[in-house]
Amino acid sequence: MFSQTKERRAGKSINGISVLIFVLATIIAFTPTVTFSANDTGATDGNKAYDAHATAFSYFFNDSDMDFHFGNLILGSSVNHGAEIGEAFYAASQIKDGDAVSWQDEWYKLARRVEVRGKESLVDGHKVSARDQLQRAAYYYRFSILSMLPNDPRLKERTLKFRNLMKKAGALFEPPLEYIEIPFEKTVLPGYFRKAKAGKEPIKTLIMIGGGETFAEDLYFYIAPQAFARGYNFMTIDLPGQGLLPLEGKVFRADTHIPMKVVVDYALSRSDVDPERLAAYGISGGGGFVPQAAMHDSRIKAIAMSSAVVDAYPIFKAMPVTQATKEEIDSWTSFHGNIVKAINWRWGVPMAEPSALIEANRGFSFDPAKIMVPALLLVGEGEYKSDVTKRQQKLCMDNLPNPMKKLVITPANEGGSNHCVMENRSLVGQVLFDWLEEVFTKK
Repeated sequence: MFSQTKERRAGKSINGISVLIFVLATIIAFTPTVTFSANDTGATDGNKAYDAHATAFSYFFNDSDMDFHFGNLILGSSVNHGAEIGEAFYAASQIKDGDAVSWQDEWYKLARRVEVRGKESLVDGHKVSARDQLQRAAYYYRFSILSMLPNDPRLKERTLKFRNLMKKAGALFEPPLEYIEIPFEKTVLPGYFRKAKAGKEPIKTLIMIGGGETFAEDLYFYIAPQAFARGYNFMTIDLPGQGLLPLEGKVFRADTHIPMKVVVDYALSRSDVDPERLAAYGISGGGGFVPQAAMHDSRIKAIAMSSAVVDAYPIFKAMPVTQATKEEIDSWTSFHGNIVKAINWRWGVPMAEPSALIEANRGFSFDPAKIMVPALLLVGEGEYKSDVTKRQQKLCMDNLPNPMKKLVITPANEGGSNHCVMENRSLVGQVLFDWLEEVFTKK
């Protein structure tokens, strides 16, 4: 999901680095009952807009969409070895604010430099150094395709490049990070699986699912190291609409539980996965995909969402970008404009018509009353200020039948305000895995 570009205060602030703090979240519970209707607009009087790429404060760039990606996707990944602060800020200092080509070029240059270091270490037999450099180089290549349009051949070339580097880095882990491909409808769903420890003993496992802009690599750098540290196998996958699958005509589909079934089939085909401790966590659009899967598949034993997307239609209807006039669209920076076009492509609508995303998301919903497993909703304080977001969480909480349900609002003053709380992944790890331990212990 994405935002409409807006003016930021002049100057560049680097205060955002301080958001990575390990904290306990604020917990809020709802009690009133609300009947869910697929036709509900989800809006109330007050803040009706839903700006998923809004941030609590500026990180570096004046262009708000570029700033969101830099502060959340990139700086946020540093805790999980996806980026180095010094490298990231150097690259940012070379980028022309709001310019898509400049962004793509500078991250590509950085990726190449780090890749060279990694390969030198690998040749000399320094496996830990090689692993660390290669996985970071892979993610820098991934950053370089942000704002790249689908007709650009570099999109596929660089994606294959960073996946190849992730494979090389993955082989240097112990146990190794496995690249996997799951057959689905005449193609494959690509992703990764890594055991928490060596051996065939079945252990608890987390499946991670992303949203409207993600590649499987994003989910690895989002929370995989926190999963391993707590003894969880970790698995992530690209669903239709994600990664490069739209190049094959596999765009987002409302019945996401169908591809999710083959994902669960694969997980449970492995002897190292405990079928009684299989959890799924979805962020952004994944906050709708995961619970919809749980509606149809009782093999998923617990779910988490950042945040709950009970019905995507009113969310997209409330986005400033889908209401933009031609004059506003013409004023967008090349970076923001390309981000919007790429999202449209992933939903199979004309790239020049962001308003088409509203109808494209009709039917992307789930019924909370049909989800029988424990559920966690995790929302940043800033995102929760949107009436649309707040109402979606209330619809979910009020109608989930399992008493093991929890809504956690992560605080802005501890760096947990933005969409998917990407800027404080240690906080997400604490909330998510502490809750899962309570669930699986009681089970």
